[in-house]
Amino acid sequence: MAQLDSLLRIVVAQGADELRFGSDESPAMFAAGVPRKLTIPPTPTETLLDLFGDLLSEERRATLAASHRLELRHEPPGLGAFQVILVKRSESGAITAVVRRDQGGAVTAAPPVAPARSARVDGTPAGPTPGAGPALVGPGSALVGVAPHPSAPAPSPAAAAHLQAVLRAAADLGASDLHLADGEPPTARIDGRLQVLDAHRSEAPLSALVEGLLGPADRARLEARSSCDVGLDVPEGRRARMNVFRTMNGLAAAVRFLPRAPRALQELGLPPEVEELALLSSGLVLATGATGSGKSTTLAALAALALRRRSIVLVTLEDPIEYVFESTPGSLVRQRQLGREFPDFPTGLRDALREDPDVILIGEMRDAESIALALTAAETGHLVFASLHARSAASAVDRILDATPGERLPQVRQQLADSLRAVVAQRLLPREGGGRVLAAEVLRNVPAVANGIREGKTGTVRTAMQAGRSAGMITLERALAELVQVRAISQETARRAANEPEGLASYLTGR
Repeated sequence: MAQLDSLLRIVVAQGADELRFGSDESPAMFAAGVPRKLTIPPTPTETLLDLFGDLLSEERRATLAASHRLELRHEPPGLGAFQVILVKRSESGAITAVVRRDQGGAVTAAPPVAPARSARVDGTPAGPTPGAGPALVGPGSALVGVAPHPSAPAPSPAAAAHLQAVLRAAADLGASDLHLADGEPPTARIDGRLQVLDAHRSEAPLSALVEGLLGPADRARLEARSSCDVGLDVPEGRRARMNVFRTMNGLAAAVRFLPRAPRALQELGLPPEVEELALLSSGLVLATGATGSGKSTTLAALAALALRRRSIVLVTLEDPIEYVFESTPGSLVRQRQLGREFPDFPTGLRDALREDPDVILIGEMRDAESIALALTAAETGHLVFASLHARSAASAVDRILDATPGERLPQVRQQLADSLRAVVAQRLLPREGGGRVLAAEVLRNVPAVANGIREGKTGTVRTAMQAGRSAGMITLERALAELVQVRAISQETARRAANEPEGLASYLTGR
């Protein structure tokens, strides 16, 4: 065990609490979900398995091969206790391994750490803590302008300069969102809290600030529906999503800052079991949660992983395009935006099925028709990633069925039972020491879950989740308890976020 234990000594020395390995990926080290520097080249599967030495007997390797999951406890001399989790990701034998300090053993939890800042190649700060959700523009961003829509009228120099200054100020504060409205000072959301940028108040109407960003279709939609979404390219290779809408007091806009390219799943703080969802050949994978919980970020990370690991055609249907995917050797990307490349989601989905896709990413399942088409795509041999507004993994199932007309309900129950693969329900919570951290609940469609959906007994889904840890299922309460144990969040934060406080208490006390 010399190889593994030498790495664990680095973990202890650095005050970290977790190591993550993946076939043909560089190992990563974390402290309370925050990456710590660890420079090791990508590890082939056999090298990774050899790293665990005597821990992986032939019998245990056979168990991993058969059940796709293995959990062990390792106690190297003088280093305390560690939990080892190995997940087989595909039939090729590729695995993900997580080694984390066992809080049930005689191990002192890692101290709270301030949110880390990643760096660009040139050494300047690039953004807030990886894994802290979709707040992705941070101090030091050289945001010097916004790419105008090619068909938009040119804004006045003063209006363009003011918008640049407001965006730069919000970015330098590490904001996830920026709110603009007629007659109000700009307001940024930083670590979940609102902060007024009074120094950047403008007397100019908001229409003057955004007119250079709206093309003819955007302006027509704003006129017809009183709102429109715009995807923006901003300097430093970043993206932003702006929703412009009318209120009783005039025009308003909400800007969400994004990175240009999707992030890696392990940077987001998602459990290792989620990675294997990108390697599924077909079925429906849902990301759920409230607005701003990082659903799009998770789906983009899954799609990007599928592009890297497989040979696929990825078709996206988005409103607007948020992350820009790059084609990889052996894979192709086709991104389409609502109102620009397709008129509505049902039409876009019908078209997508004729475009030879392997993976379809749908920005959001919004109505019964788009849900039905997504299920059809999933059961006809496509892997479908989609987002849905639902508080929990179990309630996502109810949300789909509740949106279905009564006469079609038996058919949709059968389709959902057959095609659903997983639901990832997310919460972004305030991190101890600043920033935000992700708590994720994972539902897998094991036979007990499928039977409950098929028979209309969705109340059994929650029970199946509680008993399904070996199948890769994680309840929100378990995820919250693990974050408390590594001091990423407070117990009070966990109690406020829990769906079942009693279940949280049992995980925290080890009962």
